[in-house]
This record gives sequence, structure tokens and C-alpha cells, in this order.
Amino acid sequence: MNNAIYNFREPKNEPVLTYKPGSPERLLLKEELKIQSNTVIDIPLIIGGKEIRTGKTGKVVNPSDHKHILGTYHMATEKEISMAIMAALDAKHEWMTLSWMERAAIMSRAAELISKKHRFLLNAATMLGQGKGVMQAEIDSACEVIDYLRFNNYFASLVYMDQPISENETINRLEYRPLEGFVFTVTPFNFTAIASNLNTSVALMGNTTVWKPASTSLLSNYYLMKILGEAGLPPGVINFVPGSGSLISSIVLKHKDLAGIHFTGSNTTFNSLWKEVSENLSSYRSYPKLVGETGGKDFIFAHSSASPPELATAIIRGAFEYQGQKCSAASRAYIPSSLWEETKRLLLKMTDEMKTGNVQDFSNFVNPVIDETAFDRIMGYIERVKESGEATIIAGGKGDKSTGYFIEPTLVVTTNPHFVTMEEEIFGPVMTLYVYNNNKFEETLKICDETSPYGLTGSIFSYDKYAMITACRTLRYAAGNFYINDKPTGAMVGQQPFGGARASGTNDKAGSHLNLTRWVSPRTIKETLMPATDYKYPFMG
Repeated sequence: MNNAIYNFREPKNEPVLTYKPGSPERLLLKEELKIQSNTVIDIPLIIGGKEIRTGKTGKVVNPSDHKHILGTYHMATEKEISMAIMAALDAKHEWMTLSWMERAAIMSRAAELISKKHRFLLNAATMLGQGKGVMQAEIDSACEVIDYLRFNNYFASLVYMDQPISENETINRLEYRPLEGFVFTVTPFNFTAIASNLNTSVALMGNTTVWKPASTSLLSNYYLMKILGEAGLPPGVINFVPGSGSLISSIVLKHKDLAGIHFTGSNTTFNSLWKEVSENLSSYRSYPKLVGETGGKDFIFAHSSASPPELATAIIRGAFEYQGQKCSAASRAYIPSSLWEETKRLLLKMTDEMKTGNVQDFSNFVNPVIDETAFDRIMGYIERVKESGEATIIAGGKGDKSTGYFIEPTLVVTTNPHFVTMEEEIFGPVMTLYVYNNNKFEETLKICDETSPYGLTGSIFSYDKYAMITACRTLRYAAGNFYINDKPTGAMVGQQPFGGARASGTNDKAGSHLNLTRWVSPRTIKETLMPATDYKYPFMG
């Protein structure tokens, strides 16, 4: 019998490969891209460990070339959704009673499989299916997936070690029970790592899930599900259920054993889920735990002491990496008039150098947006700029969806800090810049704080310490992840726990122990060693 008390040491973040010309990783990834480009796969549901094909199908297309079909996926009907719920409930008892170390060992093996064996499989699938460039895929579908798996094991160690004080007369314990029921996970298209973490963090703590993946990320998500199976994840712990979000939700949210929702996606969708849960409260066994990360209208704010080259680089990277399709992407900037001309010159130089095109051409900095719906929505905002007298496009502004869903990186300058592209989430390669008078620094900080309903990420560029601290205080609730002299994207697991408040979600900080505590229901156990034998207290004498 293994009676050791084992805990994971704090891991290091997975090294990011460079994919330089001639490097081994570049050659291996190119080979995998070729294989996947010439293969059309059939993606089933996976329920209780079994592949299920409903015959009701949809297409997985390459957003760089939307005539290129990468796969066919099967959609759940009411029957399969109910099957997935039952599979999750059936698997629950055996999974939750397994030693947490054994659950963690599966997650560790999955991390090693991705790091050593399936790195290029997941990266290529993320590039082709989700339109990510090589570096954006590497930091997401390789490094961040691996980091979540490894660091969550360490964070679970910290959670389970947290125990109450015991005195001589009693032994006090906390039992970290998984939630009673199943967890509904709803994942977005833009991060393979989020798809992984929303399920594996929940499962690590002894829960089972019904997973509704985004239809535009099914290629990588299916491979991820297969890798978890290879790592030893038992059948029914995670149930992979592609299909209509409204249909799946209509069944899942009415089930009495719904224990929680782990969500990343739009503010509108999360609000609708929350509302429907509230309408069904009387039918649930327990109050479901709702954890959601939604949208953002993320900012870069510059003080007059900032460095224009550093500021311009942060704006370009923060706004245009992965075409601005990150909830953390910078989409509004506030620049003092004294820095504007030099910053503008650098921004125009960088955007002029930038190439837009297919993900398989590694020289392209900007790649396609995810689908036609996104393309049309983003171009709609650009048209509103063109028709307005309050804003001007100084770079980009064109789109072409004839082959792939390509939109030029677009810089907008506005005279109105409340212009529509300063306030509304666009989720595309559009950055709006507002130039303010140097002497209105604090006034403009307040405008920044009050402009958006969101509160996800933001940054301040300043080498004046007093100005830096003023900004940090004024923008206290404007960003759950706040960066000083850096772009507001690129949070790393274990280093910058991620999440925002206001309309950006419940701020449960993925990438830390805080998120894991949401997936347990602690029970306090007190054992009295010498129980009382007389009801009378001393004061009664």
C-alpha cells in the first residue's frame, strides 16, 4: 500500500520553440501541415469513451482557404445529449473515489504526450482549423495546454494541503469533495488551451463533464480528446459533444444534476446561460457553480514619459496577433499628443511591413479571421468608421473573403473617446487610437475606466512612477490583468493568473489554485477524542 503523502513541485513553463528556418521543429511542423492538409477526417461524438456518428453532419473548413474541407463532424441530437449526461454521471463515482494523485498522473502523461509526441499534431490542427500563425499556435496548443496540465497538478497539491487547525481534544479536517453532479463545459474557438483547461481542471478535482466545443475548433479539439484517451483518461470522465449550442443547453440546463458551468465565450451567451440556470434553480440538487470568462475591450494607455518604439510595438502585437481574436487583445489606445507623431510614424511603418495571408506561409504576421460571420461583422465596423466624421482610417481598412477570410490590420484615429470602436468589442484586427492633451492625463484615465462595460485586460506605458501608480489606482477595476510597460496579452499559466470582472466574467483566475477551488465542495470533519459526559457547564455551578 502506498501511504506516502505526495505533492507536486512547482513546474516550469514549457519552453516555446522558435521555428526558425532550418530548425527541426519547423521541418516537423511543415510535414504535419502537409499531412493534415491532404486528409479529410471524420469527427464523431465521444460519449462514455465510445465514438458515435449521428449522420447529422457539418463541415470543418480552413479559414485561410474556405473551399478546403478539413473534416466532417457529427452533431448531437437530443438522444446523444442525454447519453452524455448519463455517461458523465455513471463515470462519476469511480473517478471521484480514485486517489487524486492517480487523476493527476493522467494529466501529467497528457502533458508529456503533447510535449514529446503530439506537439506538431495539435499545432498543425490549430493552425489549419482555427487560422493561427505558427507562433500563436505554439504558445497556445502546445505550451499553454501543457502548462495548464502541469501547473494544475501543483495547484491541486496546494488546495488539498490547506487544512484547519486541530487542538489536543479534536482532529479537524477538510475534505475537498467534487461537486455533486456533472459540469457543463462550453469552450471557444480561439484557444485550444482553453478547450483543454475548461475540462481537465474540472476533471482533476474529481468531476466529470459534458463538453460542448466550438464548431470552428473541432479539428484540434477532437485530437485533444484522443490524446487524453491515450493518456489514460477513463471513459465518461469527459464527454465530447459537438452540435447546436442552443439544443445542448436546453437539455443540459434543465437536468437536476447540473453542478456547474465552466464557460469561455461571448458575454451574451454567458448571460443567457446564467438566466436559464436562475429560472431552473428549484429543480437542481445543488446550486450550480457558474464560472465564466467572456469579452473584453482592452486598452493600452500611454503617459508622456513612455517610449514610442515600445508603445508602438505593444500596440501592433497586442492588437494584431491572431487577428485580434483574443479576449485580451488590445483594441483601444490613449496616446498623449507629445508622443503622437513619432508613435504614428512607427505604427505606419510596422503595418506597411506586415504581411497578411495563409498560415502555412510563416512570413505572414496576420492570418484569416475565423469565419464569414466574423469577417462580415468586423468589416461592418470598418464601414461605420468610413462613414463617420469622427474617425479616420490611417492604415488598412480592406478585407477580402474570396479565398480566405482576410482583413488587413486596421488603425483608426478618432476625435471622440466614446466612438463606437472605442466602446464595443470587435474581436478582429481593428485598433482605435485616441490622442489626448498631455495635461489631461488623469481626466483621460477616468474616461478609459468608464468607457467600457468590460474589465479584462489593460496596460499602462510610463516611466514616471507617480503617473504609473496613479493609472494603476484609477484603473483598479478596469482590468483583471493589468500590465505595466507591456502589451495586455500573453498571460502565462502560473505567472499571470487570468480573468477579469465587470462584464468580462466571474474572475476565477484560470492558471492558479483559485480556479480549482471552484470545482470542489469542501466538507469539514471534526473528530472529538474525549466526548463530554455531562451536559452541565462550569458557569452553572
